[in-house]
Amino acid sequence: LSLSLDNASFLEQLEELEKMFQEDHYPDNEKRREIAAVVGVTPQRILVWFQNRRAKWRKLQKLSIKANRKYPASSA
Repeated sequence: LSLSLDNASFLEQLEELEKMFQEDHYPDNEKRREIAAVVGVTPQRILVWFQNRRAKWRKLQKLSIKANRKYPASSA
């Protein structure tokens, strides 16, 4: 998210966003503003990040379901 080249700062931002995503997949406008202030980007960038993260989450859910169907856990 950050335009700076400071990798540690970027990883901290990402960690913070992931933590917020685990708490709430659909933050409201006020919550996005709060997150933006903490992370140091615009609320619009937070909105887009959450949209992309939800898409990734849904894709992983589908893959997980397909894998479980293909290789069901044995009950032996």
